[in-house]
Amino acid sequence: MAQLLDAEPMQRRLIDSFYMEAMVLADEARHYFDEGGRIERESLAPIDRVAFSCESLKVTTRLMHVIAWLLTQRAVIAGELTQGEATEPSRRLGAAPTTEGEVIEALPERARAMIVASSDLHRRVERLDRLQVAEPTTNSPARSMLDRLATAF
Repeated sequence: MAQLLDAEPMQRRLIDSFYMEAMVLADEARHYFDEGGRIERESLAPIDRVAFSCESLKVTTRLMHVIAWLLTQRAVIAGELTQGEATEPSRRLGAAPTTEGEVIEALPERARAMIVASSDLHRRVERLDRLQVAEPTTNSPARSMLDRLATAF
């Protein structure tokens, strides 16, 4: 029980940290793809302009999936949802659209940075999502001993 209580503040900080990162990245991506990248997009070959537009949608999709998942976790922490409700399939992290390496090569540096950052954030949050539904593993002998010591005192 003490281990769970100690984990809650850490979980809250982790979720809040990811949420801030996602919101900042979403704002940067919106600004870049809607405004700042316009000149860069116009200088691309027609096929690369299409790829640029598709990749901007993929970045947005990744970030919206992450933000929705993080808001669900914040609702659990606030007591608005149970952990069981949060792990229902409709509340799980959505799949990230993939980006082909060759496509990234043809895009401007800033667009590549947005694609990589959104993919990286989605991957990190995906690990947390998988951990929520993973079957508990058996503790190591060292963890078992620490748990017994914690309950003894």
